[in-house]
Amino acid sequence: MTPEAVFNLANLFVLPQWLLMIFAPRWSATKWLINSYLIPAGLGVVYSIYLFSGGPVDFASFGSLPGVKNLFANGGDGVMLAGWVHYLAFDLVAGTFVLRDSQEKAIPHWLIVLPLFFCFMLGPVGLLLYWMIRVVRTRNLSA
Repeated sequence: MTPEAVFNLANLFVLPQWLLMIFAPRWSATKWLINSYLIPAGLGVVYSIYLFSGGPVDFASFGSLPGVKNLFANGGDGVMLAGWVHYLAFDLVAGTFVLRDSQEKAIPHWLIVLPLFFCFMLGPVGLLLYWMIRVVRTRNLSA
């Protein structure tokens, strides 16, 4: 399978959970998905395959901005795909945290739809938006 095909499949793979978290957050299938971490774990398999398929990874590259830049510039499609899958997986984990935490804190779901959308599109921005909502709703920075 080509990296382009895997890229498209990985994007489709995360979509059902995102849609369920936004539109059916308390449905049993949604709860099962967010508690199982099945989709992020599946992405972890894809990530591992593409990250390590190009030979040994130079972990020292992760220690500097020029190193990371070089890794992406010279790593080829497999490294770029692994990087994208990394984003997909961890953005989904962040969104899962937002949904679960908001339900535990009894934050109305309509307040977290925008943070979930931003977790999907711009992971840390969504997490930041949720944190601000959470602080205002709970009046506590550490709760």
